[in-house]
Amino acid sequence: MNVYFDNAATTPIRSEVVDVMHKVLLENYGNPSSTHAFGRTARTQIETARKSVAAHFNCKPQEIIFTSGGTESDNMILRCAVEDLGVQTIITTKIEHHAVLHAVDFLAAKGCAIVYISVDQQGQLDYAALEEALTADDTKKLVTLMHINNEIGTILDLKQVASLCQSNGALFHTDAVQGVGHYEIDLSEIPIDFLSAAAHKFHGPKGVGFSFVRSNAGLNAFIFGGGQERGLRAGTESVHNIAGMSKALEISYAKLDEERSYIEDLKAYAKTKFSTLFPTVHFNGCCGDETKSTYTLLNVCLPVSADKAGLLDFHLDLKGVACSKGSACQSGSTTGSHVLNEVVPTDLKSRPSLRFSFSSFNTKAEIDYLMEILTEFTATVVS
Repeated sequence: MNVYFDNAATTPIRSEVVDVMHKVLLENYGNPSSTHAFGRTARTQIETARKSVAAHFNCKPQEIIFTSGGTESDNMILRCAVEDLGVQTIITTKIEHHAVLHAVDFLAAKGCAIVYISVDQQGQLDYAALEEALTADDTKKLVTLMHINNEIGTILDLKQVASLCQSNGALFHTDAVQGVGHYEIDLSEIPIDFLSAAAHKFHGPKGVGFSFVRSNAGLNAFIFGGGQERGLRAGTESVHNIAGMSKALEISYAKLDEERSYIEDLKAYAKTKFSTLFPTVHFNGCCGDETKSTYTLLNVCLPVSADKAGLLDFHLDLKGVACSKGSACQSGSTTGSHVLNEVVPTDLKSRPSLRFSFSSFNTKAEIDYLMEILTEFTATVVS
């Protein structure tokens, strides 16, 4: 039996999305920048997708900039904010995705000041400390905080952060890669300046995403060339991927309530099973609290001795179970998760932590299979 519990890393693509992409690849192969009929047809496909994406967030179509995904979007917004908007101070946390953390490291080397706001052991932001940082001096500031943490699932209060930023004249960027397609975000009500998203997190294709850039933000080109994407991101657009992303987002929001209820039930079932099998299990961050974390993942710290921990990943993989040790982008790293290092209690850091992330493609039978494997493994190695 093969079981995929790594949906926070990437999701299986929906068949309806594949059908749309296949049709576009066969029929709409013109270059969108060409002025002949083939090019105009491709251009129409892109602009129709742009309008569709924008409608889900109550924003203007021209505020949606298509990119290759979340990493490019994060880099574009952070670097252009410093270079084009004169941002002098970036405020963030140490549990952001490396697309943000490594970008701010680069900008720090260029002279930008970086302020890290503390989080508690649940991964929750210290909002008082954020307000203090926003009023510390007169430098132009940008706050960059992820909507939902990709490793422990902690949800950021977007409205509260956006309000604090607006009140103090700061810009606000959120990496919403784990939230888009799973939560409604109304950009007409929440004064977010910039947002990043990736299609493959909501059952769309890899290699495509978008940036929300609020009108008149003042960003200049991040990639130079033919002036595509309102001059911000040059390069011939990936028409089939954009069409696929639009379809995936459409289905995700059309089925949001139904699929959310189903996945919430899966997560609750898994949580109960873990607690029964491992009475001393620790749910990292606040992923065990459905009011504070996303419904799509559990990050569990298991009572397995450190000397046996390395065998657990291998055992699960051998049995056909896909999950992640921390973030999948660094799952092969020997340095451990920077997120878990911030939030896991010291006395539990030697134990293995695994992230299991769910989608509507998963079943309770798969969770039962996982528990059988863990029971088999822990029969001889539980500390």
